[in-house]
Amino acid sequence: MQFPPLTVDMQLLNGAPTNGVTSPSTCSDSEDAGDSAFISEEGFVSLKEKIAQRLQTGDRWFSLEFFPPRTAAGAVNLINRFERMGKGQPLFCDITWHPAGNPGSDSLTSSMTTAATMLQFCGLETVLHITCCNITRDGIRKHLEKAKRLGIRNLVALRGDPLKGQEWRVSEDGFAYASDLVAFIRAEFGNFFTIAVAGYPVKHPEAASNEEDLANLKTKCDAGADFIITQLFFQAELFLKFLKDCREIGITVPIIPGVMPIQGYTSLRNLVKLSGQEVPKDIQQAIEPIKDNDAAIRNYGVFQAVRMIRTIMDGGFTGGFHFYTLNREVATIEILKQIGLWNTQKIQRPFPWKLISNHPKRRCCEDVRPIFWALRPKSYVHRTQDWDEFPNGRWGSSQSPAFGNLNDYHLFYLKTAHQKEELLEMWGHELTSEKDVFDVFSAFIGGTKNKNNHAVTHLPWTEGDDLHPETSKIQENLVSLNSRGFLTINSQPNVMCAPSDDAVFGWGPSNGYVFQKAYIEFFTSPFNAWALLSVLKKYPSVDYHMVNYDGEINISNKEEPSTNAVTWGVFPGREILQPTVVDPDSFQVWKEEAFSLWHEHWAILYEEGSKSWTVIENIQNSYVLINLVDNDFPKETVLWNILVQELSEALVAQRGLEGDYTTLLKSLPQNHSVDSSRVSSAVPSRRVSTFNSCLDSTSSQLVSCTVTFCTIFTFTIFTNF
Repeated sequence: MQFPPLTVDMQLLNGAPTNGVTSPSTCSDSEDAGDSAFISEEGFVSLKEKIAQRLQTGDRWFSLEFFPPRTAAGAVNLINRFERMGKGQPLFCDITWHPAGNPGSDSLTSSMTTAATMLQFCGLETVLHITCCNITRDGIRKHLEKAKRLGIRNLVALRGDPLKGQEWRVSEDGFAYASDLVAFIRAEFGNFFTIAVAGYPVKHPEAASNEEDLANLKTKCDAGADFIITQLFFQAELFLKFLKDCREIGITVPIIPGVMPIQGYTSLRNLVKLSGQEVPKDIQQAIEPIKDNDAAIRNYGVFQAVRMIRTIMDGGFTGGFHFYTLNREVATIEILKQIGLWNTQKIQRPFPWKLISNHPKRRCCEDVRPIFWALRPKSYVHRTQDWDEFPNGRWGSSQSPAFGNLNDYHLFYLKTAHQKEELLEMWGHELTSEKDVFDVFSAFIGGTKNKNNHAVTHLPWTEGDDLHPETSKIQENLVSLNSRGFLTINSQPNVMCAPSDDAVFGWGPSNGYVFQKAYIEFFTSPFNAWALLSVLKKYPSVDYHMVNYDGEINISNKEEPSTNAVTWGVFPGREILQPTVVDPDSFQVWKEEAFSLWHEHWAILYEEGSKSWTVIENIQNSYVLINLVDNDFPKETVLWNILVQELSEALVAQRGLEGDYTTLLKSLPQNHSVDSSRVSSAVPSRRVSTFNSCLDSTSSQLVSCTVTFCTIFTFTIFTNF
């Protein structure tokens, strides 16, 4: 007779993807089950293969387990925990299956949604628990098909336990054991999924003997399981004996010990009760005197886990360790640091992007993105998640669906973890003028405190709380710009032939070289934009593009809309990679999002109609968003000469001339306004707007334009048309 694995096995977590960069290829998302599903994805390495590689090289690893959140607010916090713990480079992370929470639904707190978010928006190798308790074959099949559509490639197959107060029963046309579930997955989906199962160093409470329990485990492995994760235990000797016993009866798949750090007296008692285990007397005696001191118990839990893990290592075990985190991080991270498995080295980035989605469709294909979403990568992934193909080798080389609308600011993976009061402390409880906003931007870029003595670690245009290290190279100039009303939301310095393993600028395979053009993007007033145009006419090597919120300003010096690579790399035996581009059509999509964030994330903090609300709304409605690219990358960039020096002089000269500069910008011959009725959803291709510039940027002819201000006076301006 077989007995089920208990689902109290503390929810196994998933891990970070490998850092290899795949070569340009066409992605084919095969619908066929079996090995062909692997072969069709060039560069794809299954979790089964990753574990085998680690065992072959002796490179230890760790993995983590989480359970789904109970609330939407909890989901926001959990995704931030995924990101923090992902920095340690777990090999995989898993999400438990909670029948009471409608686990296969699209709700924000379901197991399926949590796993898909971990995969797509945190870039982690994701494993989803799946159970066969009180569900039919058809119900299981639908869950598995959905997991496949979402890009989930790994499962932990469990029988599961009935809900509290319910009796265990075999559903009609369902399964009685986890081994049946494993066999079903293999029959229906071939080798598409890597499958883990549960093992018990301490006998399953329903098994008659250890021998019967081990025989049940072998049945699961023979049905097609790829590796085993054990239930929690408290003594190293139990695991080492379990490992030996498994090998003696012919179980050959990798076995990963499950470690649950002791983090609280009450939680320990409850979990031990559910798993049917007993706490060893030495642990009971150590905990009893400190049972009301959570910090002391956590410290003891770290000590006990480290001691147990080191004993297992000393016993000849060369594999990885799986941690039941209980959705906490402090104890697990401390243990990993003490045993030397927490990554403290700089992670070599496959691309210069901040987020690499682990969805198979993107992972094998995507190697180009517009630079505009550099600090909002989750938003970019969200808006392109329905694309059937992704740009590979060159931007715009294939037709894909348009960028999706961003109306879902409420989605937990797009929300900041900061509470309203925290944001007000950073951005100001009360704004009296635009200068207050300038000060907030300056404090953020400069890493200083605002006028209320609070650090500004986040802005609406950043999804995290950190700037890229390369910002330090241009920080002083950026602070100066922001203090004068040029509110920067994206920038990069020029880079000439930096090694691909450079600590600041490096990305891609080893022994390569990377390059960057200087780039900057900022909001500023029409007054400032008008003065900037008068300076830019002297710099033909600088591309510029100016847009406003309502789409009535759309000015560029590009004769034809074209894509400009602003980051590229040269690597041994590879084509030149151009992963970051400035694309005028994408900029039209991005500007919708960039402007809307003024309201959706900032103005919304204040009472509608208040002075603070009005300050932010006025900026959104009146300012211009500008990007500049200095194409002469081998030389020292001229952007700072333009923005810091010459522009200051132009502003002084223009200061006494009053007028409606928004109207002036709209009246320029090279202005080609676009319909701002959410162009991102209007056109059925990646190029979501049509942009035709009539500006001849190579012309040296100076045209004199006479502009009348309010019928009071006239003056003459000169610019390149």
